[in-house]
Amino acid sequence: MTGRQEHGANGANEANAANRADRADRANGTNGDGREGQAGRADQGRRERAGDWQGEVLREMVSSAAVPHPPPPAQPAPPAPPSAPPSVPTVPTVPPGPAPAPVTPAPRPAPAAPPAPLTAHPVAPDRERALGRVRQGDPATRRALNATRRLLSSAARDTELHAETARLIQQPVTTGRQIAVTSIRGGAGKSTVAALLGLTYGHYRSDPVLAVEADAILGTLPHRLGAREVRWSCADLARIVDPSMRITDVTGYLVPFPGGWLLPGSRGAVDGPLDMQSYWTVTTSLRRFFGTTVIDCETLPAEVARLALATAQARVLVAPATVEGVDTTRWVLDWASGLDAGMLAATVVALVHASPDMVLDEGWAVERLEVGGARVVPMPYDRSLAAGGEVRTSLLGQGLRQAAARLAAEAMDRAVRAR
Repeated sequence: MTGRQEHGANGANEANAANRADRADRANGTNGDGREGQAGRADQGRRERAGDWQGEVLREMVSSAAVPHPPPPAQPAPPAPPSAPPSVPTVPTVPPGPAPAPVTPAPRPAPAAPPAPLTAHPVAPDRERALGRVRQGDPATRRALNATRRLLSSAARDTELHAETARLIQQPVTTGRQIAVTSIRGGAGKSTVAALLGLTYGHYRSDPVLAVEADAILGTLPHRLGAREVRWSCADLARIVDPSMRITDVTGYLVPFPGGWLLPGSRGAVDGPLDMQSYWTVTTSLRRFFGTTVIDCETLPAEVARLALATAQARVLVAPATVEGVDTTRWVLDWASGLDAGMLAATVVALVHASPDMVLDEGWAVERLEVGGARVVPMPYDRSLAAGGEVRTSLLGQGLRQAAARLAAEAMDRAVRAR
């Protein structure tokens, strides 16, 4: 081999040896100086891992599948939901079908008319013959003296008194006023006084006047008002009265008398006592039709009489013009004041003279009976009423006519002022 060829082969061998040394240094992590390069190896590892990230993920998945993991701790059970309210059963739905035909309500039957009771005659047909000739209330001599007195006295004063009495009787009312008439015993003239009041109000007042007989046992109010026949009693009307009735309907069950209407307590015979419910139904139902109602009650202390005294706007106590009559009436006044102190202020005492020979001192009676605001009105004897029967205002004496007007005025004035 020539020298030039030998020198070329040696150079190639040296170059290959240098390349192998450099690769060894890189594999051993050293640089050309032979120092270890820990940082170089770390960087090279990161580069290799970054270039082979998919392989790293695959190796982690394989290792996690090979190594068993402990089970996760048991989670506490969720709290039970609050108890729901009990279910409400539902109504099963009905499948829709054809609409039902409209139902026409049956017409309401008309209320049956109340049966008409039998007509009764409280006054005997031959009673007029039994009474004979009814005399004037004042005898002829008294009538002559009264005529002479009117000629000689001042007419202006009499006119003024009459006008004041008429003004008190004709006072307007907003609601019906009820005036109860009663007494402590029978035979005192209670029904006669009630008839006089009814006739007086019927004469002076323009609104309807009603007289109610609340004494179904011994009442004689139909006789005194001249009723020839009766059909309906107070108890009968209590069963059929209706708020829808008008006054024209109500008056068909009543008995007319001059200036007003009468509701009898019986049909001309002794009947059972009127119960409190029937009395209350009738008086409250008819009050809106009549401006003034005069009630002829039972004698005290009957239940209906006590109810009438408590509910009426004014009261009239009928007392005989005797010592016993005055004493017993005072007992009634004391009893009434114990129930209600204001009751006496709406009370008028009618002191009835049933005989021309009664000599009671009226001043003593007035002093004894006018207590707590009560007023006493003397009722003089009248011949036209002595035998009983119908009260005929054309035959009444002047004294009784004036006394009846004064009694009506006092009672109406108290009834209007009452609440």
